[in-house]
Amino acid sequence: MEVRDSELVLRAGRGDSIALHAIVNNHSAALHALAYSLVGQPADVEDLVQETFLAAFQGLTGFRGQSQLRTWLIAILLRQVAAWRRKGRIRETLPLAESLINTAGPNTSTADAKMDVAAALQKISSQHRDALVLREFGGLSYQEIADVLGIPRGTVESRLHRARLELRELLTGYGSQGADNEKRMP
Repeated sequence: MEVRDSELVLRAGRGDSIALHAIVNNHSAALHALAYSLVGQPADVEDLVQETFLAAFQGLTGFRGQSQLRTWLIAILLRQVAAWRRKGRIRETLPLAESLINTAGPNTSTADAKMDVAAALQKISSQHRDALVLREFGGLSYQEIADVLGIPRGTVESRLHRARLELRELLTGYGSQGADNEKRMP
């Protein structure tokens, strides 16, 4: 029988180590994937996820259940990433999922395409990049992104729209060959 997050939070708040482990087991993979999309360094990812869970468990009594546990954990992860960036502890790199690369030219390798898109993502603002990563890699809904970032849903929509426009502009003509000057951006 699967125990709901709300029950796990209550039990973990009372010191139940089995509930703590269940929370980690339920949310670790998603946090790892999201952290990797944000920082791209496996050693940093592991440290960031561990610090996220540590901060979450230390503040578990403050979790009021006004959002999903997943959303709350992602918000903590984003704060951890921002703190690491401010301290210069991580490099600004973004490995990319295949879903961000629509098509590349016949002479372009997938690795080259990923590096080019990663470089383009580094040129957009962190606000736009965070919203895009939460949507594309985290699979969060617009409302969940709004909750995580603490902004209105309309602002999320605006940031996603601008992020996609900026990426399209930065990657104009990417992968085109000769007279084929089509834009090749998702």
